[in-house]
Amino acid sequence: MNMTHEVTNQPRPLVDHDLYAGNRPLRDALAFHLPGADEASRHALGQLLGSAAMQGHARLANVHPPRLRTHDRFGHRIDEVEFHPSYHALMAAAVGAGLHGTPWARGPGAHVERAAAFMLFTELEPSILCPVSMSYAVTPALRANAALASDWFPKLASTAYDPRLVSFADKPGVTMGMGMTEKQGGSDVRANTTRAEFAEATPWGDCYRLTGHKWFFSAPMCDAFLVLAQAAGGLSCFFLPRVLPDGSRNALQIQRLKDKLGNHANASSEVEFHGALAWRVGDEGRGVAQILEMGTLTRLDCALGTAGLMRQALSLALNHCAQRHAFGKPLVAQPLMKNVLADLALESEAATALALRLARAVDRQDDPHEAALRRVLTPVAKFWICKRGAAFAQEAMECLGGNGYVEEHGEGTMARIYREMPLNSIWEGAGNIMALDLLRALRGGGRAGTVVDALRAELDTARGAHPACDSFVDALPQRIDELADEPSARRLAQHLALALQAVLLHAHATPAVFEAFCRARLGGAEGLVFGTLPAGIDFDHLIDRALPVQGQA
Repeated sequence: MNMTHEVTNQPRPLVDHDLYAGNRPLRDALAFHLPGADEASRHALGQLLGSAAMQGHARLANVHPPRLRTHDRFGHRIDEVEFHPSYHALMAAAVGAGLHGTPWARGPGAHVERAAAFMLFTELEPSILCPVSMSYAVTPALRANAALASDWFPKLASTAYDPRLVSFADKPGVTMGMGMTEKQGGSDVRANTTRAEFAEATPWGDCYRLTGHKWFFSAPMCDAFLVLAQAAGGLSCFFLPRVLPDGSRNALQIQRLKDKLGNHANASSEVEFHGALAWRVGDEGRGVAQILEMGTLTRLDCALGTAGLMRQALSLALNHCAQRHAFGKPLVAQPLMKNVLADLALESEAATALALRLARAVDRQDDPHEAALRRVLTPVAKFWICKRGAAFAQEAMECLGGNGYVEEHGEGTMARIYREMPLNSIWEGAGNIMALDLLRALRGGGRAGTVVDALRAELDTARGAHPACDSFVDALPQRIDELADEPSARRLAQHLALALQAVLLHAHATPAVFEAFCRARLGGAEGLVFGTLPAGIDFDHLIDRALPVQGQA
């Protein structure tokens, strides 16, 4: 009998490997920011997240998306979302790794450690990290209500995961979400119409009844949410628990779950409040200021998440090209493919460097230089890394050819990454919002000089290292003057991002990586199409440094 179906020249899956051990750019950046730190926990997490078991959970959580149950079989309104068991397994791992509120209870370096772990976890499965990221961002905001913070902070910092919809007093750990946007306003939260009417004074402070809606309300099974509503004194921030202290359910109704392009394991919903009880956090009329503070942290996670997705897409492309043969040799040995892979590796390392630098600025809350730098780094990193993500995923998918485009019941990880990439660019302020925020940082009255000074000090650390870098940085003051208007704000954000990435690569990448970045990104073309690195760059070094498994090529 003639054989008609013998499988050959198909690569082995990238499975059961240590995500951290193979990520030399991340390891070098961490060695720079946290020298001498114990790496055992990082390797343990990398091994867990690279395991076949956890990859199976990631697949199942996506192919079996959340389901909304508005009523029970007797007709009672319950407003519950059901998740596949794999979702809970992933959540338990993320919370167990302390990716939510835990860093706020730890010492110096905790936010940088958490950032690295967040990037590693994103390589496995990004969409379940939505409630984790929101819990991280809202935790410090609770300080504006001391009574709430006293009761809730210990459980937000706990590494115990408990998905039950019961009173927080009966749970070892909790998660929190946010509800800001409404259908008529989107990013313009000042257009919100949800009303807050004072109800009574309580041990948690002033309690209000909220009536209105939220158009995007992700992870509605969290234990509580920070939401915006119009009080007598203006737009204000409120703490709204799903289950009230007496054990009854709050008057929050889930209207439907969003049918999204990606992010399938996460439940994004539309909700209505029908006199829901909520406690004010901070002063009336200060809601926007509190949202901006939380936005710094969620935007950090957008940059970290996209950098993690880039790394995973690159790893999949390298794994495929190292094993797949065409025209007599492995794809990774083909000259033009080598240019593409080296270029992707360069972009991935630059994204990791910029995202982790922002995490260090968040970690050093009491350092004036870091605070000023954080003000400009946040919009720049969020804008540029996330903008590069979608194009990066498409190029990495192309390295796999048709196999990269195939979903195959959730086994097609590259397709999942491609669908996920646009979300971080949209969530917590799309590109225009970030560019405008950058302008505000540079024009910010008395603080503007501090921000510009901090930026100049950061960029001067690579002075004299490369002529292209010096020239690019020297031109920035004039570019800031010329481009500091709305129509040019995106170009300004791009210039600042490239300059910062170059300086960071000089600090903790290899000389060959820094040389490649300066020649490829600061020379004018700025890498608009991947695979256009100029001649003379050490492609092999860039690829070898990025290989997810040593000796793979």
